[in-house]
Amino acid sequence: MAERKRRLVSDELTESALQLLALKGYDGVTIDEIVAAAGVSRRTFFRYFASKEDVVVQFLADMGSDMRAELADRPADERPSEALLHAVRIPLRACAADSERALRVVRLILRTPALHARFLERQAHWRDDLTAQLGQRLGLAPATELYPGLAAGMALTAFDAVLRRWCDSDGADDPAALLDQAFAVIVPALDGGAGR
Repeated sequence: MAERKRRLVSDELTESALQLLALKGYDGVTIDEIVAAAGVSRRTFFRYFASKEDVVVQFLADMGSDMRAELADRPADERPSEALLHAVRIPLRACAADSERALRVVRLILRTPALHARFLERQAHWRDDLTAQLGQRLGLAPATELYPGLAAGMALTAFDAVLRRWCDSDGADDPAALLDQAFAVIVPALDGGAGR
């Protein structure tokens, strides 16, 4: 019950922030405005988020662990490119589940330097997680082998390119189709240097 309440308050803060940010822009919104719109105190806000940036980036919070879990669950004999494609599809499914909200968040992140910096910071953690999981999957030590880190980096670069194209198309392009196109470009490198 407590976890459910926490999730509801977090969701309300996030939704209030997104609505205000869509209307006024990132720099035009204060934390005081967010808490007033959500009907909570500043103290409550800071129980859930460390900063205004975190409210927006929270939308993407669990994607890294979801990608790593998907990569871990893929069949052991599956090609690295196929396993990484399935892993990177996870955040795109989350975006598709609430595409209007996701598009607003992606626009804010890509067009606001402070948010983009936080997003890149989060992606660096995702890359580390995928690198470790891919190294374990292939029996390669990421500390001594380049392949796991490079492969994880390529997969996340494809993800980033898809997000940008999707945002630039105002959501008209299909992110799943874009991801397939992006992976078609990187598959030869992913499978050619897999250390198998």
